[in-house]
Amino acid sequence: MIRTIFALLASLSLATPAGADRIKDLGTFQGIRANQLTGYGVVVGLPGTGDDNLEYTVQSLKAVASRFGLQLPPGVNPGMKNAAVVMITAELPPFAKPGQRLDITVASMGKAKSLRGGSLILSPLMGADGQIYAMAQGNLAVGGLGAEGADGSKIVINVPSTGRIPEGATVERAVATGFDTAPSLTFNLARADFTTAQNVAGAINRKMGPGSAEALDAVSVAVRAPAGADIRATMMSAIENLDVVSAEPSAKVIVNARTGTVVINSAVRVGPAAVSHGKLTVRIDEKPQVSQPAPFSQGQTTVVPRSGVAVDEEKRPMFLLAPGPKLADIVKAVNAIGASPADLVAILEALKEAGALKAELIVL
Repeated sequence: MIRTIFALLASLSLATPAGADRIKDLGTFQGIRANQLTGYGVVVGLPGTGDDNLEYTVQSLKAVASRFGLQLPPGVNPGMKNAAVVMITAELPPFAKPGQRLDITVASMGKAKSLRGGSLILSPLMGADGQIYAMAQGNLAVGGLGAEGADGSKIVINVPSTGRIPEGATVERAVATGFDTAPSLTFNLARADFTTAQNVAGAINRKMGPGSAEALDAVSVAVRAPAGADIRATMMSAIENLDVVSAEPSAKVIVNARTGTVVINSAVRVGPAAVSHGKLTVRIDEKPQVSQPAPFSQGQTTVVPRSGVAVDEEKRPMFLLAPGPKLADIVKAVNAIGASPADLVAILEALKEAGALKAELIVL
């Protein structure tokens, strides 16, 4: 049985179809993902840029001191300008094992002006289930800088209240993925598409035998796999490098109304339509005149308003969109009339309302 499986896996290294994508670029296997870790800690050794006697900072430092058997007298609070309470975040990659190192990000929770020069005291990092998966400690690397003068003037560069500790955490517990024990492996596409899911299942079945994979829906493809981590790892490696022709995405036009950015994918088509786009400018000029009375008439000087109104209409010819033009034809037609990004948005919205734009129009 094992010899047959490896023979099938060896046959997966065939020529790549033109325009195909590797399965590993289309999605991931279920359960093989990163997990977010968070923690609460104290940074000490700051040069007077700490939290300055915040109540929870005092409690945190007392808790740290109590770990080493040090009890502060009642009513005595340690100085806070050299310490700050922080939140710690990290990502635990899949298959991370105890003893491996993680990069962590440390951010101030209180009034600390800068974490530059500080050191994080040993702090646990927990997952969503409340279990401890790593321990963090180390010296912070802070890219920001802040300085303040005696008169209140100050300058801040980047964000000095956030820093990182490369390899600042040590993994203490691995996350169970069910990789070697689950009855089947499930591959999830990054973009839901029934056609692509069927193509992925078909490619696996052609190389590993009928019934090896089936599309469950537009995202998931279930793959039958023998038990055993070694055999499954070899099988998954081969499956990831299979080539599949992805289905053409649905036609979409993405418009960012704030920046004027317009993105049109290659599936967009336009029905026959005539488009005319012009620019109307109304200009009003105020040129008041002074009316001076005749000598010895005892009249008063007055200002006589005089307004000039002009209308300029830019003449642009109407152009015809032929049935079913492709993306290049649409771009050429719009460029021919010199439309700005704002004008292009107006044209696309009008084509959508007229039923000529065969695409989903998404306005951000």
